[in-house]
Amino acid sequence: MEILSVSQVNKYIKAMMDNDMLLSDITVTGEISNFKRHSSGHYYFSVKDSGAVISAVMFKWQNRTLKFVPENGMRVLVRGRISVYEPSGQYQIIASDIEPDGIGALYEIYEKLRQDLERKGVFDESRKKPLPQFPREIGVITSPTGAAIRDILNILGRRYPLAGVELYPSAVQGDSAPFELAAALDAANLEGKCDVIIIGRGGGSIEDLWAFNSIEVVNAIVASKIPVISAVGHETDFTLCDFAADTRAPTPSAAAELAVPDSAAVLNYLRQFEAKSRASLERKIQLEEARLASVMNMRSMKNPMNFTETKARQLDELSSRVNCAMNDMINSCDAQLRETASRLAALNPLAVLARGYSVAYKGKKPVNSVEMMSEGDKIELRFWDGTAECEVEKITREVVKR
Repeated sequence: MEILSVSQVNKYIKAMMDNDMLLSDITVTGEISNFKRHSSGHYYFSVKDSGAVISAVMFKWQNRTLKFVPENGMRVLVRGRISVYEPSGQYQIIASDIEPDGIGALYEIYEKLRQDLERKGVFDESRKKPLPQFPREIGVITSPTGAAIRDILNILGRRYPLAGVELYPSAVQGDSAPFELAAALDAANLEGKCDVIIIGRGGGSIEDLWAFNSIEVVNAIVASKIPVISAVGHETDFTLCDFAADTRAPTPSAAAELAVPDSAAVLNYLRQFEAKSRASLERKIQLEEARLASVMNMRSMKNPMNFTETKARQLDELSSRVNCAMNDMINSCDAQLRETASRLAALNPLAVLARGYSVAYKGKKPVNSVEMMSEGDKIELRFWDGTAECEVEKITREVVKR
């Protein structure tokens, strides 16, 4: 009996499994449990059914292409190879791809993602942009060989041939479709030539339309500065692209109709507007002509001299009234002035002096009592027509009763 170390045993078992044709490419169906996303980006989880459990790992360079993020309880199909992790001796499936097991699982993934984006406000109407009324350039993101582009070009050419069309080709299904659609949206915004963008494809199964449920496309639509019309060809079901877009159309043809106005309807509106404007202008001209005729029929217009003579007589009358009023005002002011001058003259001190009185000053102060003087003081007597300097020789005091 040969004695082997644990490492040798694990290494031998690993070599056996790695060389087994059946185990080198196998698909396992079951329910995900114990799912963990490591900081390295690798996925670690288990796949279980009613009778057993198998460990699984999916490295980050493989899980980058997944259409969804696995969750516990999700039924899946895991494709990969069976191998042994030598340090623990545990066998596991090294996954290369994971797909939901059935359409029901896809709807479950879709609904969880929709609710998450709705909670974050991604679908709020407040962030959606209005469509331009008369776009000059329409961007279209779809397959260049599909029926959608033919329908869109046909509708745009028939309804509004004035607008140009810029095609941004992209895959609309398959693993690369989400990234190509998002890149096309980014490219259209970077160029900035378009006034509105149509993104979509014709109808198909939920698997065919799955690219339009990808987070990459939703994020690109939300980041777009140009209004986006979602035109995924299905009448009743909605993709996440429909919820995120500024406007949703049920088909590519309907999207083209929403993107541009009907040139025939616009032309008809312009013709009606022209007719209404012309009728309004004609009514205004008729009204002004009637007003002009009324003015021309006035007496002053028929005999201008009669009008001038009347106004001249009115001017003479007004002039006479003004002159009379001015004379009355001057006479009144003159009388008031004379009365005021008379009152001022009566109050003039010189007028009192003219009646034979005089005023004595000692220095610059008027003398109004003998108590202010002494014998020998020099005083000044002021008369109405001059002054005289005097010397006090004698002072006689008298008792005055008041």
